[in-house]
Amino acid sequence: MKILRSIIVCSLLLTGLAALAQVESASGVTRRSGKDRKKRGVEADAGPRITDRMQSFYDIKEPHDADLAWMRTIYRQIDLSKDANAPLYFPEDVVDGQENLFRIMLGLVVDGKIPAYEYLDGREVYSDKYQIKVQEMLDRFGIYYKTGESGRNGQKFVIEEADVPTSQVLNYYIVEKWEFDKRSNQMKTRVEAICPVLNRYGDFGGEAKYPMFWVKFDQLRPYLAQQYVFLSDDNNLAQYSLDDYFNMGMYDGDIYKTKNLRNLSMAQMFPDPDDMKLAQDSIEKRLHAFGDNLWVPSREEYLAQLEREQNGEAEKADKATYGDNDSPTERVSASDNQDTRKSVRTKRTNKSKKRKAPKAPKVKNSSGGNQPNSSAEKSVRRRRR
Repeated sequence: MKILRSIIVCSLLLTGLAALAQVESASGVTRRSGKDRKKRGVEADAGPRITDRMQSFYDIKEPHDADLAWMRTIYRQIDLSKDANAPLYFPEDVVDGQENLFRIMLGLVVDGKIPAYEYLDGREVYSDKYQIKVQEMLDRFGIYYKTGESGRNGQKFVIEEADVPTSQVLNYYIVEKWEFDKRSNQMKTRVEAICPVLNRYGDFGGEAKYPMFWVKFDQLRPYLAQQYVFLSDDNNLAQYSLDDYFNMGMYDGDIYKTKNLRNLSMAQMFPDPDDMKLAQDSIEKRLHAFGDNLWVPSREEYLAQLEREQNGEAEKADKATYGDNDSPTERVSASDNQDTRKSVRTKRTNKSKKRKAPKAPKVKNSSGGNQPNSSAEKSVRRRRR
């Protein structure tokens, strides 16, 4: 009996201890070690965490050369002074967690989250051989930094917000790939790489551009997809991310180079600004016309195009015949007015013919008779002798 009683008491004590442990765990009272607190603080300072699965979602496998029927590489310069490119420059400072494109790129490169590659002036090679060293890059462009603790990715550098030269990055270089995939029969345009460009004034007043480094766009996309911007001052709702901004082609960039055998820029091939502008417009038209000329139009589209061509030829013929000042409507109205005036004159003439001519008044002679006609012969009568 005593043994049974002791067993019951022990079971009750164990049940009470288990309930007390559950209450303490539910209340959230846990003790963390110093290592856990340090790890949590580092993760909070590191910003958004990008997993391998998320990165693989944004990675686009480049098509094989055997799958491509046509491809062209275009280099564009994005001027941030244009209104269409303003979302890449603002905000200059960090506001409510919002950062501009250069702050995002520089922070990712300095923290070692994405690699950056040397700017080789038209010979871009994205390999480990040409991957830049962060400390050398910061020293080369005069960006002040502090050396922090070393981590898994090597030396850690801390850059104060005031030392980030956002106001000097006024241009970006991007590499576009225009590709026609014959397997999917689609014309695709994608951004391959982005390069920030520093604009600084020299000692003698001249402005110089310093391209910093190339970053592959696919490795940058997961971070840009989390940064939303508004595109105009009329709508302050941030509906598009920076990733959408580039993929949808919302930027306004001028062609400064195309990939060629001599590795020459547009300024080198066309020294005259007017000739270079004509060449840029010609390249733009050929790029867009290539995709339009790939498909055979339907019957309705063909008839509509034929009608437009016929109307255009008719307008050219009218201009060649009557000149640019006289429109067909004015010519018809003028001819109608002439016909109307002619008909009115004809009616008046017919009415005047129908009217009787007025009789001439008789003129009496001095003898009281009528005045004989000068052309009439006098009658000869026998007179009494």
